[in-house]
Amino acid sequence: MLIADSGATKTDWYLIRGREILQRFSGKGISPVYQSEEEIAQEIKEHVFPMLTHTAIGAIHFYGTGCIPEKIPVVKNAIYRSFPVDTIHVYSDLIAAAHSLCGHKKGIACILGTGSNSCEWDGEKIRKQISPLGFILGDEGSGAALGRQLVADALKNQLTPGLKEKLLEEYALTPALIIEKVYRQPFPSRFLASLSPFLHNHIEDTSLRRIITGSFDAFFERNVMQYDYRNQEVHFVGSIAWHYADLLKGVAAHKGIRIGEITQSPMAGLIRYHHTEEAETPKL
Repeated sequence: MLIADSGATKTDWYLIRGREILQRFSGKGISPVYQSEEEIAQEIKEHVFPMLTHTAIGAIHFYGTGCIPEKIPVVKNAIYRSFPVDTIHVYSDLIAAAHSLCGHKKGIACILGTGSNSCEWDGEKIRKQISPLGFILGDEGSGAALGRQLVADALKNQLTPGLKEKLLEEYALTPALIIEKVYRQPFPSRFLASLSPFLHNHIEDTSLRRIITGSFDAFFERNVMQYDYRNQEVHFVGSIAWHYADLLKGVAAHKGIRIGEITQSPMAGLIRYHHTEEAETPKL
């Protein structure tokens, strides 16, 4: 079985048998929002297929950003060109979070990475989802949202004295360059998210902790608390949730929200999920 977890910049490919990892490697990010079927097929043909030429693959499960229902055939057809197997499933990154974190149990699955997302999972499908709306209108708690608030506070002199200058120096930025990167250059959310490590490196500063806890508070208020959070655990996957787990748990506890699993990558949970699925499927 081949399992892929794809973000905008990187795809992790895992070849497994049961729960045993036979092979793993990384390639470029794959997104049907930004790439055509031909472009995705070419990427797989050149960089994925050569890694697996002597392998008999029975099933492929691809999870990725931008894999909304109308884009699923694009990815599926592109994969089939190199791997003409009967079982190819393509899912969104939010389904990856739900499969990995909740499996066949009810729960609230959340992503806190470059962007943010969440859903209420009934054990088999998404029961309810609050739209993340992207980093301009939403994405509370994400790396992009943290970076956006960081540069906004820096340029409006809301940080502890000296931090603004340290931020600009560390990332070789000027106010004009920040405006250029946010408003005129492509992928502004990636740029903003790339600044979030500054918050982690200076996490003891009160002006920066306020940004982090405020963003997590907004994520809970505007997303999680619209689900049945009082009767279910809330689980997280993603680099932001992982690196700021203590602050995330603190904000959740203050709101009476029970945190379950927090993991940096969904892959271990996906391997567990598909191993269970395979084991429970009747053999003909």
